[in-house]
Amino acid sequence: MKSNFRFLHQAKRFWKTLGPGLITGASDDDPSAITTFSQAGASYGLKTLWMAVLAYPILAIIQEMCALIGIVTGKGLTSVVKQYYPRWLLYTLILLTCPAFLLNIGADIALLGEAGNLLFPGIPSIYCSIGFTLLLFVLILLLPYSKLVHIMKFVCLVLLVYLIVPFLTPQKIKFIFSNTIIPSFLWDKDFILIVTGLIGAIISPYLFFWQASSEVEALEPAALGNPVIKRFTFLLMRKDILSGAFFAVLIMYFIILTTGTILHDHGIRNINNIRDAAAALRPLAGNLSWLLFSVGVIGTGFLIIPVLSVTISYILMEAFDFKAGLSKKPGEARLFYFVIGISMCFGVAMHWLHISSVRALLLTTILYGITAPLLIGIILHVANNNKVMGQYRNNRKSNISGILILSLMLTNLLALGYFMFIR
Repeated sequence: MKSNFRFLHQAKRFWKTLGPGLITGASDDDPSAITTFSQAGASYGLKTLWMAVLAYPILAIIQEMCALIGIVTGKGLTSVVKQYYPRWLLYTLILLTCPAFLLNIGADIALLGEAGNLLFPGIPSIYCSIGFTLLLFVLILLLPYSKLVHIMKFVCLVLLVYLIVPFLTPQKIKFIFSNTIIPSFLWDKDFILIVTGLIGAIISPYLFFWQASSEVEALEPAALGNPVIKRFTFLLMRKDILSGAFFAVLIMYFIILTTGTILHDHGIRNINNIRDAAAALRPLAGNLSWLLFSVGVIGTGFLIIPVLSVTISYILMEAFDFKAGLSKKPGEARLFYFVIGISMCFGVAMHWLHISSVRALLLTTILYGITAPLLIGIILHVANNNKVMGQYRNNRKSNISGILILSLMLTNLLALGYFMFIR
């Protein structure tokens, strides 16, 4: 009895230490990412399962660099680039990121509406999209940052439903294990595109901005000037990020596992949207799998849409010196909340603009896969900039890891360019 109580107490303490890192990791598995993971599994079975294992250290290392930048400088990534780098680099960042983030919001809102329609067939998808979006915006306006983070942490737990779905049908454990540890690679255009999409889905550029800015939001003012408090903050940040990154790749792993064993093995090789994935699972794995898959989409939609819209606002407010932050009340940062609202409205408006959610999410994940190496290069430079980071700049281990990550992503881009423009 005492051991159970001790375990619950430790689990509660651990849960309290989690924050921006967990939210960042969970928001990485947004509806567009779920669609990309589903397409990878349906098209190639378990051939991309190993990428989830590789993604864990990559995601954790890059997130930690971004978090460290936020904690050390007390500023978001955009503010740091504006202060220490040429203006053309700042404007390039905005042009490369914000349009893609807007497309991502629109695609996610559309997919959220489709998932709502699956659960409530009597309500058209567009009304589900509008209703969910309004609810999210009201929560952002009314709730203080601490409560909003608390709610978002619990929303993350909804994604755990994906750990159940693959085991609703018999599985070949040895086959799964071999595909997990032994990389498979096909030298063809479609496979390279899927790999690029998976990289863009799990190493999403919006995470870099959100991680740094949300660490600043969560930072106690005393930590900025006190080395002892700062060291404790670093330890908590690392634990948070390692947990969040593990959570992100765990969901990625199980979605590929689900669609790779249930859909691919039954000849379903093409997933155009969440509706296709959920509907295809229903006759093969039962009503429970279909229901859990849909609920998971709604849960992650409730997480990612605020993260994306707030990230756009962080970038623009920091770039042009306006007040920003979820810890500020709407009356204190009107423009910050206005941009959040406009971003969400654009996402809903994609329905009437006849922009296909499937095309939008495919384009965004590929754009993310292309722009992520550039952003990682910038983050590596910032993390090694003595003027910015001082004694907290990257150590040799972090630099070697970062350069390896950048090299892998550039190699993938070269392969993609070869198939797209040469072969």
